Amino acid sequence: MGHANLPAVRPTNRAWNRDRVVGQKRPLLPRHVWAIRVLLEISGNIRDLALFNLAIDSKLRGCDLVRLRVRDVISSNTVKERASVIQQKTSQPVRFEITEGTRRSLMAWLASPAMAASDYLWPGRLHNRAHISTRQYALIVKGWVTSIGLEPWAYGTHTMRRTKVAQIYRKTGNLRAALLHLSVRRIHVVNPDC
Repeated sequence: MGHANLPAVRPTNRAWNRDRVVGQKRPLLPRHVWAIRVLLEISGNIRDLALFNLAIDSKLRGCDLVRLRVRDVISSNTVKERASVIQQKTSQPVRFEITEGTRRSLMAWLASPAMAASDYLWPGRLHNRAHISTRQYALIVKGWVTSIGLEPWAYGTHTMRRTKVAQIYRKTGNLRAALLHLSVRRIHVVNPDC
């Protein structure tokens, strides 16, 4: 009973991640956040400034961020200090704080002519889309990162989620404080029947 030598099986299609760095994306450092904000302010790009600020404050996934509606962040013609949305992936409600700088940039964006009668916070401009796609958001993030000289393969949309929590951890050195900041985001729905 001998073992027959079988021919080597080789895939005919190239793997999607061959020669690519995969894994977690890095959070932005405070100096990177500052540099991107300054570039966006100097260029007068109010939409991108509002998108950048809200992405860091909300810590939402890209799919949830691009689907935000104006009514999610506005109440009585002012930007809310805290907002809550239902996550698309988990169907769980999540609450986040909107800082003063982000509120100012959102008010400037909402006052722009591009936002006239728009239901979505980040309206699409091509093919009658209601809002920008997650792919467009990813390209915007890539533009921000490359504009300050960082490698685009090391940063992505998930970078925006991780930035604020990483900054809290760096400031406090306390992992529990950073995790508490994350857990405050989730709203626990209490069932009155229990």
